[in-house]
Amino acid sequence: MREVEIVKVDVSAKTAQKIKDYVAEEKPLSIFIDKTQYATIYCSPTNLKELAVGHLLAEGIIKSIEEVESIDFKEKNICYVKLKPNIDFEKRLKLSQHFSRIILSACGGPHQPSKRLPKIKSNLKVKAETILDCVRNLNFMAETFRKTGGTHAAAIYRSDGNRVAFAEDVGRHNAVDKVIGSGALKKIDFGDCFLALSGRLTGDIVFKSAKVGLPIVASLAAALDSGIAVAKDADLTLIGFVRGKRMNIYNFPERILS
Repeated sequence: MREVEIVKVDVSAKTAQKIKDYVAEEKPLSIFIDKTQYATIYCSPTNLKELAVGHLLAEGIIKSIEEVESIDFKEKNICYVKLKPNIDFEKRLKLSQHFSRIILSACGGPHQPSKRLPKIKSNLKVKAETILDCVRNLNFMAETFRKTGGTHAAAIYRSDGNRVAFAEDVGRHNAVDKVIGSGALKKIDFGDCFLALSGRLTGDIVFKSAKVGLPIVASLAAALDSGIAVAKDADLTLIGFVRGKRMNIYNFPERILS
């Protein structure tokens, strides 16, 4: 985040004063794979290694962190990913159907066809109270949001509520990519974890989660029909409006214990 000077107007008090305030930052991150420019992502300039790894996993470019030989940042906003020699990047790129090489923070692009997703087989069970507590905790952890009001938050938890990863970003899909990347770098089993986030449950968000095998996705915000459709095709438990003591479960409620 960055400090800026603003004029704060209070209409009821009929006052205007110059003060300093914080705003969220947005910067481009260019990702090169084996010397080929793959994409430029507009994002918050934090946890960039995690963002690159999580994005490549969620888009199907890599299947696991073991397929990556090295990740280097020769400049702040340029990431060079070298895949292991047996990985055919061009073939993976075609299969991923990655439509946009410029990815704006406002949207994650069209979600992939859900028929490409395998069914989630996880036996994970989580108490409803744990889901409520973990989603509620996003507000306490989101320092940049509290100061700027301009970011989304995401976190990955184990079934007992133990946090594995947390990230904020100006883009909700970037925040999800960051925690996926963080989890992958720590070599966690996504099938034993669930995702909590602050943003809307769109098709692209649910696709990313299902692609890496996260069986439960829960948000403060609403689910869209595209997100519900992907969740149904993948047998993913989708939960929206997690607020107070309530939540709406849109699919596969069997994983949630009352």
